[in-house]
Amino acid sequence: MVIPGNDNGGGFWTPRRAVYVPKTGDMTAPALQENGGNLPPSVTDLRPLSAAHPPPPAMAPIRVAIVEDDHLFLAAVAAAVGHAQGLQLEWTAGTQAEALQSLRRGAGIEVLLVDLGLPDGSGLEVIRAAAALWQHCNVMVSTAFGDEAHVLQSIEAGASGYLLKDSEPEHIVDEIRSLHAGGSPISPLIARQVLMRFKQGAIPPPAAPGDKEVALSVREREVLQLITKGFTTQEIARLLQVSHHTVLTFVRRIYAKLKVRSRAEAIHEARTLGLL
Repeated sequence: MVIPGNDNGGGFWTPRRAVYVPKTGDMTAPALQENGGNLPPSVTDLRPLSAAHPPPPAMAPIRVAIVEDDHLFLAAVAAAVGHAQGLQLEWTAGTQAEALQSLRRGAGIEVLLVDLGLPDGSGLEVIRAAAALWQHCNVMVSTAFGDEAHVLQSIEAGASGYLLKDSEPEHIVDEIRSLHAGGSPISPLIARQVLMRFKQGAIPPPAAPGDKEVALSVREREVLQLITKGFTTQEIARLLQVSHHTVLTFVRRIYAKLKVRSRAEAIHEARTLGLL
């Protein structure tokens, strides 16, 4: 296809490169010189494809925040998020107070990863605050609490996902993407427990504050039994097929619930309470 020129030589323009090609023998007065180097009106719209159709803008990264008081677990997850493509770690908090302050400061986030057991309060308050302050923020619980009561309380507070801490950091990164895309990630063990409980009947309410009964999760009982048998943290991690960070979290939870500071005290208190 050619486009006639507008000069006296009767040359033509090629749309592929928008250059003037004079007739044979007409090399003395090119049309570009006669037009001052400008294209004639008939071909002024022959722009490069990249100019007519600019590439789409790059996708903005998913803004993530983590609320976790276990420093080792926090470091592992934060590192995984920081190295993951398409994710951006905005801030971390180790207490309920720090998390609430960050949320109120106006640091908008899209995915919030929350631990329920914080040293100065419950992570449920953080979930409620995030739901109230940032309606488009997706909240996912990451905790050692695997009982149905905590699961339902988290969902009622505004959480859309619930993972146990036996998940590897790389798996948590995948679930963050799934949550942001509209999914509701939940650990298979938790899903099965909730479904079984619904089949059997009503889910029991959580224990009232000040109740003397110590309620250990299924995983915490497993860890406690292995501790009683003398297994080390690394050995327990291999047996349960979880990371040693997760085992340390379970041990810390057990100590807190039994109000002890050592393995020997934990074993003694557990036997006293009939947990073993």
